[in-house]
Amino acid sequence: MEAGRKLAARHPHGRSRTAHNMSSSSLRKKSDAALVRKVPVAPLRPLLANLQEVFLATKLAVLFPAVPLAIAAQCFRFDQVWVFALSLLGLIPLAERVSFLTEQIALYTGPTVGGLLNATCGNATELIIALFALLKGKIEVVKCSLLGSVLSNLLLVLGTSLFCGGVVNLGARQPYDRNQSDVSTALLFLAVLCHSAPLLLRYAVAAGEHSVSATSAAASLDLSRACSFVMLASYVAYLFFQLKTHRQLFEPQEVDGGDAGDDDEEPALGFASALFWLALMTAVISVLSEYVVGTIEPTSQSWGLSVSFISIILLPIVGNAAEHAGAIIFALKNKLDITLGVALGSATQISMFVVPLSVLVAWIMGVQMDLDFKLLETGSLFMAVLVTAFTLQDGTSHYLKGILLLLCYIVIGACFFVARQPAGHANSNGALLDVPTGSMSVQAA
Repeated sequence: MEAGRKLAARHPHGRSRTAHNMSSSSLRKKSDAALVRKVPVAPLRPLLANLQEVFLATKLAVLFPAVPLAIAAQCFRFDQVWVFALSLLGLIPLAERVSFLTEQIALYTGPTVGGLLNATCGNATELIIALFALLKGKIEVVKCSLLGSVLSNLLLVLGTSLFCGGVVNLGARQPYDRNQSDVSTALLFLAVLCHSAPLLLRYAVAAGEHSVSATSAAASLDLSRACSFVMLASYVAYLFFQLKTHRQLFEPQEVDGGDAGDDDEEPALGFASALFWLALMTAVISVLSEYVVGTIEPTSQSWGLSVSFISIILLPIVGNAAEHAGAIIFALKNKLDITLGVALGSATQISMFVVPLSVLVAWIMGVQMDLDFKLLETGSLFMAVLVTAFTLQDGTSHYLKGILLLLCYIVIGACFFVARQPAGHANSNGALLDVPTGSMSVQAA
């Protein structure tokens, strides 16, 4: 208790837990300290307690063996499909542990720095996969995986949460605070505009309605980079709004006083220990992300699925499984503010931070990545944001809203299941065609 009082004195404003933190905490379990106390060698007890807290204090601990198995499969040159599958499974507990470690660090740094750290590391898996795909020149994998993360958060996660929460709480009122959803959907519409601008420019130039001083590809690339700066500036303003001026809008509301004691949680790890494990987990995520990027095309050929379908549908579902499960659990408890904070917050972060950052990092690397995600992808993003905005406009929920969002996701998934990229297009250097045709082919029966 004394440590808790010192921590509270150090941060008089208290600790503001984000929806991401609370969602991930639903998958954690308390460590059994009695096991460590039985160890006869006293100097080993702190180390074992630390390892127990990091690796066993989660309901996803059963998936940790997939990490060394993936590394072994790669080292001993097993079939690349096994490397891909094991790497994806290994990323699930690692992503949850990164969330746990950032929360532990936030206990020492305060809510503002902790919020910034969470904003940076909240979608670390997607960002690392995008960076490795950029290094390998797989522009379409970057675009499809990031688009898939947004679509899965808006339609799959939110839809499943609203449906399950609506069924379980059928006779109860299911309200949520519209303020945070209004802010997030407004930012998502800005993201749709920035994605649409290069696409519309390309079509306008190809149709002869407008002309540009350079080639259509160069003009679209310049426009994409300018829009990326706008998106990042908007995200910085959003963080200032969320963490400083209007923090109360984004704090999960208590339901029946159930979580009032969580704000006084004491740290389970020391600051240096949490920082060390965060760096180590991030390094392991980087290794597995490189395996995923390197084996996605052989897996696509082996499974008979397009790279775009795997990137848009499978990668986001598996990579964010821990976060998604937490959002659904809180929806079952009728705590929809946390569920919305996870789904909309993650979609906003990817759209307004990870995507434009990828464009600018690609620029530095000399890779020509733009915001033109092509017609089917951009149209799917627009419809997902539009349907989500209309679904959340009244401040209450029921199971039918969840069903509609899930059906939208199924339709979009079916589109990418039957549509295939032309051969070699997944390794495109990002150059655009002046003629807006032939970007997709349809899979024959």
